Amino acid sequence: MEWKGRRQSDNVEDQRGASMGGSPFGRGGMRIPIGGGRRGGGGLSIGGIVVVLIICWITGINPLTLLSGGDIGFDGGGSTQQQSQPGTPANDEMTAFVRTVLADTEDTWSEIFQSAGQTYQDPTLVLFSGQVRSACGFASSASGPFYCPGDRKLYLDTTFFNELSQRFGASGDFAEAYVIAHEVGHHVQNLIGVLPKFNQMRQRMSEAEANQMSVRVELQADCFAGVWGKRTDQKGFLSQGDLEEALNAAQQIGDDTLQKRTQGYVVPESFNHGTSAQRMRWFKRGFDSGNMNACDTFSGDV
Repeated sequence: MEWKGRRQSDNVEDQRGASMGGSPFGRGGMRIPIGGGRRGGGGLSIGGIVVVLIICWITGINPLTLLSGGDIGFDGGGSTQQQSQPGTPANDEMTAFVRTVLADTEDTWSEIFQSAGQTYQDPTLVLFSGQVRSACGFASSASGPFYCPGDRKLYLDTTFFNELSQRFGASGDFAEAYVIAHEVGHHVQNLIGVLPKFNQMRQRMSEAEANQMSVRVELQADCFAGVWGKRTDQKGFLSQGDLEEALNAAQQIGDDTLQKRTQGYVVPESFNHGTSAQRMRWFKRGFDSGNMNACDTFSGDV
């Protein structure tokens, strides 16, 4: 992926090296994570896709810990007070990479929303080390990257990329970019009204039902990441092998693959992000189409 020398986003908060103050649970209770130049697009109606997703609005989200880079937190209204410490590596290459990828997602989704007569609201990406407090509560690096709808921020400890490469065998800059784009996909879901209704209605669901709907939510975020990937490819910024890097990452962090690796067997009813085959298929669907309307994971089988 060609990223050096391109526009970098200003919507990044670098909290690495910060110390946490106050209760780690915030005011609204402990955060519970789940899992883990612009180019115009084709015709799209944000209202249209919202109508398509009405069926999912009557369901909720199952918050479970993951290491797969697909996190959604609850809006608990938690405190975010932090005290910055010297020595934060604000200008390292990884920060530049993250800022560039985030800027590219901003360009892509701004154009997609604009083509539908809507305005895209940029999220903020928070870089942290060790632990962090969001509006969704307290989290550690072990939770993996996550998105908090309460403050519309993405949270990332970049050491996760080392884990992705060394532990899961998913190396490459486009594999890392896929992780960021997946979290941005959750932000898009939040903007079009899917996540708020999920969080509101989840309490009415059984654990099995919540797991099933959580899979559909996560697969849609994968598909949205694929839409971004297609637009980036159309701009000429992808290199040979980049798509394979992202698909390999999706394969390595599927629920079935993770369970086989960690416990030696799979428990399908506990899946909350989707199998490797599902995650690869939905990312590829978004990539092949470049169209948000192709990402309806809530109708029929996934």
